[in-house]
Amino acid sequence: MSSRVPSGSGSTVPFTPKPRKRTSSSRFSLNDRELNQFVGTLASVRRVKPNAILEELEQSGEGSGLLARADGPSSRERPSSSAQTQRPPSNRTSDRAPSSSSAQPPRPSSSSSRHRDVPRPSTSRAAPIPPSASSSARPTPEQESRKRNGKLPERVAELSLADGPDEVEEGRELEGVPIEIQEAWICEDLLFVLQGVEGSLIRYNDDYDPLDEEQASKGARWKVDPSLDPSLLSLVERLLPLATYFTAVEASMESRNSPEYGMVTHALSSGIRAMLKEYRVLTAQLESLFLSSPTFTLQTLYFHLHPTLHTMSLLAGLCLTLESDEAGQDTSDVSDDDDGLGGMAEELGLGGAGLKGLMKNLKAQEGLIGGGGPVLGGEVLGIICEREATMSGDPTASALHSTLLLHASQPYCRMLVRWIATGYLSDPFDEFMVKESGHITKGVLESDYTDEYWERRYTLRDGSSLTSTKVASGKGTPALGAGVPPPRPGSNRLPGGACIPGFLQPWKHKILLAGKYLNVIRECGIEVKKPNEVGEEEGDGMVVMNEPKFYKRIEDAYIYANKTLLKLMVEEQELIPHLRSMKHFFFLDQSDFLTNFLDLAGTELRKPAKATSLVKLQSLLDLAVRNPASSSSNDPYKDDLKIVMQSQGLYEWLLKIVSKTGSLTEDGELDFAMGDGHEDEGTRRSEKERTLLAIDALAFDYSVKFPLSLVISRKTITRYQLIFRFLLHLHHLESALSSMWLEQKTPSWRNNCGNEDMEKWKSRIFSLRSRMLSFVRQVLAFATGEVLEPNWRALESKLAKVQTVDQLLKDHVDFLDTCLKQCMLTTSKLLSIYAKLMTTISVFVSYQSSLNTALNKFLADPVGESEPTKANSRWTALNKFEINFNHHTKLHLDAVTYNAGSENVALLALVTRLHQTTLRI
Repeated sequence: MSSRVPSGSGSTVPFTPKPRKRTSSSRFSLNDRELNQFVGTLASVRRVKPNAILEELEQSGEGSGLLARADGPSSRERPSSSAQTQRPPSNRTSDRAPSSSSAQPPRPSSSSSRHRDVPRPSTSRAAPIPPSASSSARPTPEQESRKRNGKLPERVAELSLADGPDEVEEGRELEGVPIEIQEAWICEDLLFVLQGVEGSLIRYNDDYDPLDEEQASKGARWKVDPSLDPSLLSLVERLLPLATYFTAVEASMESRNSPEYGMVTHALSSGIRAMLKEYRVLTAQLESLFLSSPTFTLQTLYFHLHPTLHTMSLLAGLCLTLESDEAGQDTSDVSDDDDGLGGMAEELGLGGAGLKGLMKNLKAQEGLIGGGGPVLGGEVLGIICEREATMSGDPTASALHSTLLLHASQPYCRMLVRWIATGYLSDPFDEFMVKESGHITKGVLESDYTDEYWERRYTLRDGSSLTSTKVASGKGTPALGAGVPPPRPGSNRLPGGACIPGFLQPWKHKILLAGKYLNVIRECGIEVKKPNEVGEEEGDGMVVMNEPKFYKRIEDAYIYANKTLLKLMVEEQELIPHLRSMKHFFFLDQSDFLTNFLDLAGTELRKPAKATSLVKLQSLLDLAVRNPASSSSNDPYKDDLKIVMQSQGLYEWLLKIVSKTGSLTEDGELDFAMGDGHEDEGTRRSEKERTLLAIDALAFDYSVKFPLSLVISRKTITRYQLIFRFLLHLHHLESALSSMWLEQKTPSWRNNCGNEDMEKWKSRIFSLRSRMLSFVRQVLAFATGEVLEPNWRALESKLAKVQTVDQLLKDHVDFLDTCLKQCMLTTSKLLSIYAKLMTTISVFVSYQSSLNTALNKFLADPVGESEPTKANSRWTALNKFEINFNHHTKLHLDAVTYNAGSENVALLALVTRLHQTTLRI
């Protein structure tokens, strides 16, 4: 599209015409008064000498027409400034009468009264006044300075000195105005609109309210005077989105100034404000160029601002993303009517901003629990990283997001570096990936040596751990654990500090462990760096987190903390000797002290568990352990061994564990619900009625101090106790069956009584006792010789080469879990059959006195006891034992054989032993 130029030129120019070179004013045919009036018309538009435009207008013959229009509303004399201040503002518009030479319909005002309160710079908004009105006005110091410096043409400056902030034009009439003048006016308007201020030709849209926070966060919407030349309107509409983006970014920064948004958000706002400052500098330079250069055009303005348009759109998109994520929950300010007290807060003297702020914070906290709340901390960095990855093909977007990430990550970086270098965590707004449970202290460990300090005091906010990465199947959504907030509505991103930036995801466990190691070291009295020393080392420069140099810093901190703590545990705290001592006592590899203890405490152990004296048992254990003839007398940690009584039998306890209905409580004790489907109601009732003997409830405990309590924790002690009770039961049954064998070697059992039926009965008892004793010995030999000892040697070889504390913890727990599995204590079906088999043997041993009574009665009265009724009674009891033992032995062998071929290869050795025993018998 082209526009008409003076007839003398005879050619066309682009749709944004450039004024011709200035010429001397002597070529004008206007007198001084007409020239002053015309210059005053342009003074509010462009602070340059309009010689070039007037020259073209004179040559084209349009100057007189323009002057005639200038004599209209914009050039008529106004009252003096003193009189004007006394006139009501509402009459200013009505006082302007349209000129008779250019009668045009009045331009409707597009802005409501609320828009008139928006401040506008008066230097480019004042309407021209005639010389008579300006002669009485005194220039301001700023105007005098601009005049002296040559920033305003002298004549234009004199004509505009009296203009005040109240003399703002409501609009301009564009019909019949040359395109050059329209261009000058629209350039001036754009320079204000680009700063978020309404102009004369560009106003806020009718449905836009700048006081509405929700609308302001999306940016101002504009409308242009429809009478503007279409060639100019095209370029204006291309530039208006820049003003919309700018207002959206500015509103977003203003709304995120409150403290609850955290330090990362404030650092991001600082980086964005630095970019907005550059934008303002650019617009100021363009305004200066507009006021001083005669060749400045709308095309020039578009050329300089076009690159900024894309950058500002990226900033607005980022702010909109932050706002949309927070919109998942309503955390807006409390309205006047919604004060939380039914609108009676003011009457109670509780109204005002304080109460509203409190209600807002409460709503924000509720929103955070429900997956909403403010976007802060790691989530801000995560959003920037996601947008950078999504727009990686755009160099401008990559550079912008890299710069913003650098600014926003500095508070997060300081928290991270301080954590991995000193173990000190300062996170007042819950922005960091690591959270602290302040109620868990070292003092708790002194009374109850659990590993809760290690596992729960410092954890990752996303709920992940080294042993299990909690992700749900299918969509990759993080599984929700205790204390882990739900993801943001509509996304898989966790809120706040629970969102770990993508570039730190592979390092999150090392970051967590480095600080945890240093905290343990500090608790042991070893000095580590102080937080202020780390700050001095960092200096004032900005740290780039997503680069190999920073990753190496994390790795070095982790290696230092790990080696220091490992050396402390293994060398100074003598961890390996402690583990050997526990193996000696709990695994009964040298059971001479246990045999001595069972002999000394036999009477006490046959009592019910609730009637047993722990003090007496502890004294007897000390005597057995300190016996010079015992191998345990030289153990340096024998004083750490204690006697405890469990509340349940071993196999009932184990069945509830493997049924997966129980868990460890905070106190480290096993708290289990009843098994599902493994026992009927009658069995459970009989267990409650059955008296638990001390021998079945007996267990050892072991006490260690911090930091060894992190390795020898309550959970590991529980595993040791399960293995110990399993071995103790086998030892007790072996001892009881051996005692039964010694008792059955007496003459009353060995001598032939002359009754074939009784001799057959005694022979069957001998055979059953021998089979039971052989079974118990085979299981005991398998557990000690082919499970515990080989696994212990494997653990020792691993501990000799261990490099990290967590690997040490993992190896220790894996060793215990492997022992439990290979001892048949973790498979529900196998354990159930084994428990019934052990119960049958135990009842048979306890039935020895009844067998002796039946034999003695027969020897005293052979004829009477040979009656079919009494003989059948003896055989009925024996047959029940044989049937039960044979049935459960066969089931057990089948179950062991099946598990050895499918799940537990180590049981092949037990299968071989049991087959050989069966064939031999």
